[in-house]
Amino acid sequence: MLNNEKELLDEISRGDMTAFGTLMKRYSQGVYTLVVRIVGDDCDAEELAQDVFMKVYKQLRNFSGRSTFSTWLYRIAYNAAISHTRRKRQTSIPLDERRLASIDEDDVERMEADTSERNLEALAAAIEQLEPQDRALVTLHYYENRPIAECAEIIEQSIGNTKVRLHRIRKKLYLLITHSKEETEQ
Repeated sequence: MLNNEKELLDEISRGDMTAFGTLMKRYSQGVYTLVVRIVGDDCDAEELAQDVFMKVYKQLRNFSGRSTFSTWLYRIAYNAAISHTRRKRQTSIPLDERRLASIDEDDVERMEADTSERNLEALAAAIEQLEPQDRALVTLHYYENRPIAECAEIIEQSIGNTKVRLHRIRKKLYLLITHSKEETEQ
């Protein structure tokens, strides 16, 4: 069995479908998770993930090695899922920019530290209300544990912009969770 990714990619480029199956096994769960977080529908995500791997197989010769293979793969998955959501025109909840700016970072950190079941459920619901690009970034950084530099490369933004987006997303989640808890208490 081939463990070295370069060897695996070389075998695939020579037409070894078993090696491609190994590659799919290695990355299919991560690709599916990213795609389903963006599109929000299991059936669409399964189909898109399959399309991503077909595209990867067809375009493997274009992989230049300037980034890691996984970064290149996740970029293809990210772009496919974002394109899909644009076609479907999913709506997200707009948030007041002034409210975001006024949120105290300590409040956000306290909310993040709360691991109660109620808070985790509220967090999951809040993530679903984010725009697809924001859900993707949350998935890549927090669920897939990808470093900010790799996230930036996948979403094709600078590291600085990615850090700012993650900071704003955390505040959006705080607002959404706070709003949800206020509605529940009424």
